Formats: sequence, structure tokens, C-alpha cells
Amino acid sequence: MTRTSTPIPANGISRRTFCKGAAVLGIWGGLASFGLTSCAPHTGAESAGGGWKAGTYTAEVTGHNAPYTVSVTFSDDAITAIDTASNQESLGVGADALKALSDQVVENQTINIDTVTGATLSSMSLQEGLKECAEQAGALETLEEAAAPEKPAVKSAYDTDVCVVGGGGAGLASAIAAVQAGANVIVLEKCGITGGSTNVSEGALNAVDPERQDKQGIEDSIETFYDTTIKGGHNQGTPELVHYLTDNALDSVHWLESLGVEFKDECGSATGSLGERSHYPATPSGNTYIRSFQKFISDNADKITLLNDMQATELITDDAGAVVGVRALYDGADEVTVNAKAVIIATGGFGANVEYRQSVNDGVWKEVVLDDSIGCTNIKPCAQGEGLALAEGAGAELIGLSDIQLHPCGTPGTGLMEDIRTSGRNRIFVNKEGKRFVNEGAERDVLCKNIFAQPDGTYWVVVNTLRYPDPDEPDANGATINNMLALQHIVTGETVDELAKAMDVDAANLQASIDAYNAVVGGAEDEFGFVADNTADAEMVDGPWYACRKVPTVHHTMGGIHVNVESEAVSADGKVIPGLYAAGEVTGGIHGSNRLGGNAIADCMTFGRNAGTNAAKYALA
Repeated sequence: MTRTSTPIPANGISRRTFCKGAAVLGIWGGLASFGLTSCAPHTGAESAGGGWKAGTYTAEVTGHNAPYTVSVTFSDDAITAIDTASNQESLGVGADALKALSDQVVENQTINIDTVTGATLSSMSLQEGLKECAEQAGALETLEEAAAPEKPAVKSAYDTDVCVVGGGGAGLASAIAAVQAGANVIVLEKCGITGGSTNVSEGALNAVDPERQDKQGIEDSIETFYDTTIKGGHNQGTPELVHYLTDNALDSVHWLESLGVEFKDECGSATGSLGERSHYPATPSGNTYIRSFQKFISDNADKITLLNDMQATELITDDAGAVVGVRALYDGADEVTVNAKAVIIATGGFGANVEYRQSVNDGVWKEVVLDDSIGCTNIKPCAQGEGLALAEGAGAELIGLSDIQLHPCGTPGTGLMEDIRTSGRNRIFVNKEGKRFVNEGAERDVLCKNIFAQPDGTYWVVVNTLRYPDPDEPDANGATINNMLALQHIVTGETVDELAKAMDVDAANLQASIDAYNAVVGGAEDEFGFVADNTADAEMVDGPWYACRKVPTVHHTMGGIHVNVESEAVSADGKVIPGLYAAGEVTGGIHGSNRLGGNAIADCMTFGRNAGTNAAKYALA
């Protein structure tokens, strides 16, 4: 037996650098707006003998999405409880980080804890709150000197039927489908908490669904879905892969429902979806899928094992070239071997790997330098492209690497998708002069090319009370209008004139842009080609008004591992790599040179199920 060892792509940083600690997850690395605003004891009485002052102490801190209160209860010698329930951090990201870190503190009686990579701001806010409350209780020195939590122990070798590399949406869908097909599965996830980019997506899943769409008066068909996906991808997608996606996406919806996911009764339209077939979870964000997957893993612990903090470093091949396992590093140091009859790579894209993405940028965006001045929406520790190197080293072909998608919903300075989103209806895009400049329902590459052509390459998304009738009601991403205002991420005005002043744009231009949109809703033809939907669009008339500045950001890499319709990895000469499968953003050929909004989750779930089922059949044959 031989081993195939391959290098990590340029800028691939080690597991220890990215995912140190027992609780680690993906995105939201931005550090703006962090600060401790106050800390004072709520209750407490000094104990005898100079010990800690027992009681409950509070600190008002600023998290990623909004300010919240940290409450810490002390006995005279221990932390007994930590309460961060008022936080509005993102589900699966900041909220999970606060829970995991709080549990560590209480269990280990130390505040000497790591920040959660990808949830840095949330982690820092908790750390500062803990520190200030500990100081008020007279416990700071003792808690800072206490030993940090030890990492969980793992074995040096495992044997299984199927090994999945990557614990995001595609990886977990693959793993669950493999278990349902009768296989034992081990999942290697390099971060400490699962979910990948799916965890922080809005969760839109495109599928033709007569049961929902007919009630809304939406005319659609699988043929239309196929044609739209092919044309939206500039006729570069592989037809048989696109057919498999569009033919089987509704089955993915029903499969997810069988795992406990609840979808909204009505379909919507993700940014750049080119149709109203986007299914959204009834509870916020793509984290809904991950929570359902985690429950399945817990309920089937005898069949599926999830190993976190595992950076896959090489695929193991036998003398015939078949893939028979994976080698990994646990916490960046301990070598682990997983012997498997089949391996599925589901490590996501390479959008956060600045050096690598620019090195292959000779396609759609070759006139744009994709350096670190342009952010990324993906989970930065995870979207590095290591899975491409693993597959290529085992003989798989990589295709379409220059097919990189930008999204118009980037936050200036970070590229993260935050605050008011561009998805949905009842919104307009205006430039720094207050003028509309594009069909808001166009493909993502069309939107971004038009944005780059605007002054300073930026624009405003403008909404009103139609989108946010209650400024204190959390949106699908867990934030409220008042949160966004408190963090100074958006501007507002009771009237259009007041909003224009806050945006520093010409009020007459802004009013004209709103009037033009309203005229289209009323049936007029739009100069930019926007077509209103009478089931979803309404005239924007009343305040309050809100605006959020946006920029293009790297969102999805459509190229990757060459796979066939069975999700098997394929070499440059068209031969299948025995035992090697791939699913999700790490693959190429499905989306062409532009991905429709809502097709990524459909891809992850549909081809994830496909890869898992076929890998299990191969392993058990």
C-alpha cells in the first residue's frame, strides 16, 4: 500500500492556527464595534476570610450583532452559572460560541479559554464580560491562573466503511445518506463545531414544488428550472449534472423534512435565483439544516462518528490507485489515520484563500484583482481549498477553477453578508448619487459588474417598513433594525428626504428611484428590465426608511473536483478514481460560470445524498 501526499494550496493555514480550542466554528471574523460598555454587581455579599464575594454580577458588552448582558453567578469559591440569554448572536456561530465557552468556564473553573475562531467578536465580548465580573467578585486572579481546558482524547487509528472529509452541509448530508444506506461512517471536520458555510447561509434551497408554488400562482417546471440554471451559468454547466440537480432537488426538500426540517409554506426568491422556487427554513438560516443533522448524528451514534478539530492532510491509496483512507492531524499535532473503503471529499470551496483564488482568476473576473481588498462571505478557516489538493493528489481532475462568483451583499471592509440582505423583494439598489443602476433581480455576476461600474464600486440597498414593520423583531439572521442602528451599520429616516440626508445622496434622485420602482410594481416597464411579481412586490411608500451600504464580495467557487453523475471523482482521462467521491462546493461542473442564488444548498443536499448513497454501495459491495 502506498500513500499519496499532497500540499495544501497557497495560503492554506494549519489547523492549529485556525481552529485552536475545543469550541471552534466558522465565519464572522470581523472585529468592528467591539467594546465593553459597563460592568456592575447586580447582587453580592462579601464572604468571610477574604474569599470571593458570592452573588450575581452583570456586564453590558457588545457582541457581533448587538449589545447583550453577561450575568455570572459566584459562590464564595466557584462560578456556578453564566447567563448570556439576552444575546442576539447568529445561530450556529456566535450563539453557539457563547454556549460552548460558558460551559467550558463552569466545568473547568477558569476564564483562561480560547476565542472561537470565526466567532472572534462574540468570544471576546464574553471574555471581557467574564473578566470584569470576576474582578467585581474578587475572583479574577484565581480564575486567570487556572489551567485551560484539556482537549478531548481521540484514537490514533479508526476503521470504517465511509470516511467523509468536511462537516458542512454537503458533508453531513453525505454522511447521513451513507448511514441510511447501511454504512458505518466517520466524519472529519477541521473546526471544533460543525456546519461550514451552510451553517451561516440564509438557507435558500431551489426546487420545483407544485404543492407550494401552485398556491402562490407561480408557474414553474423542472424543464424551466433546468433551462434557467444552464443559461444562468452561461451554458458552461455539465448537462447531466444539471439535470440530476433539477430533477432531484424536490426529493432533497422531502428528505430534509423527514429529518425534521420545517420549511415555510411559500417559496421565495434568493438574490440571483432567476425564479420563485427558493425554499426557506421556517426557523432562521441554514443552521436549521445543521441542527437537524446533528440530531441524526446523536440518535445514530453507533453508526456515525463526528471527529472535530481534524485537518485532513493526505489520502491513502492502495497499489491499484484506489482511495482507502485518510490521514489527518488532530488539533494540529496528533496524527490520526482513518482506514475506509470509500472516501467523500466535502470540504467546500476556496473563496477565502486569497492567493489561490487570484492565481486561477483568468475567467469571469479576470479584469478584477481578487486580492484581500475584496472580502469573502465564506467561513474563512474552512474555505481554503484543501480538498482540491487531496483529490488532485489521488489522480482526480480539477475543472472550472476560474469560475468564481461574487455576491452583491458584501459588508464594506469584511465582505461578510450582514445586516439588511439583498435577497427578497421590496428593495431597490441605488448608487452614491441616489440613482438606480441595475435590475435588482438580475444574475449575481450582472449585479456585481454593474456595482463595480458605480462611483467607488459601492451602492446602497434601500428598504422601508414593508421589509421591517417592527424594528425590534429579529430577522431571519437574528438581527433587528435597532441592533443594526446601535452598531451604526445602517442609516434611517422617517421620510425619504431624511434618509437621503443620512445617506449623503441627492434626495430628488432617491425619490425618483423609489417612484420608478413603484411604477414598475404598478405595471410600468422598467428601464433596467426589472419585472415586478404581483404575489410578492408592493409599492414602497411609507417610512421609516432604512439603507445599508454594500460591496461585491467573493461568495462561491463553482470549479473543483471533476465528478460524474454518481458523484465519483474522475481523472483527466475520464477514468473513475475507485473509492473517491465528492459533493458540494468542492466539485465543479454543476453551476457553470455563474451559480443561481438558492442552487448551492440544493447542490449540497442533492449531490450530498447522491455521494453518500453511492459511496455506501461501493463500500458494502
